[in-house]
Amino acid sequence: MNKTIENAVRKAISEAPERRFNERVDLAINLQNIDMSQPANRVDEEVILPHSRGRSAKIAVFASGETALLAQRAGADLVISSDELNELGDDKKRARKIADEYTYFIAETSFMPTIGKKLGPILGKRGKMPLPLPPNVDIAPIINRQRNLVRVRSRDRLTFHLAVGSKDMDVQEITENVEAVTTKLEQTLKDGKQNLKSVYVKTTMGPAVKVM
Repeated sequence: MNKTIENAVRKAISEAPERRFNERVDLAINLQNIDMSQPANRVDEEVILPHSRGRSAKIAVFASGETALLAQRAGADLVISSDELNELGDDKKRARKIADEYTYFIAETSFMPTIGKKLGPILGKRGKMPLPLPPNVDIAPIINRQRNLVRVRSRDRLTFHLAVGSKDMDVQEITENVEAVTTKLEQTLKDGKQNLKSVYVKTTMGPAVKVM
């Protein structure tokens, strides 16, 4: 385990003032020497964290029939039928609310053309287009995987943030989550670690502590 990261996480948590809620633990990523006006240079990766983010991601599933039942049994937070999908297409306000409330979306492949037509602008803008679910694929492990998934997405900015845990988690678990993200970034960026200007860890309302 990287002791530098562990010490930074420990300091960020210990120096955070006590709050009446369980604060999120975030990473602040600062990149350098990258032309972010070029879409090819932007970071858009998914990382499976070794441990959860403390607060489970909320999963919505577009499905019908047996798949919808299996999604409910697997703990999906919301299951949207084809009729409900059509209703959402006519109720943009509710569609935007759902898009903001739920972290990840999964959809049977048969739903994808309608989703693209009716909700594409809303979900696409947020980087939340559903993960397609092919026929006869068990949805339970996919839902479980999504709960530990974090999207590392810079858009066109050199500085961006993402959640890697919550304050009540074990320091070592948060450290391993941070390592998973920084390792992925070093593997993804054109010049690897040289493109990482700095990385900070902080709780929602606590001070930022430099990781690297």
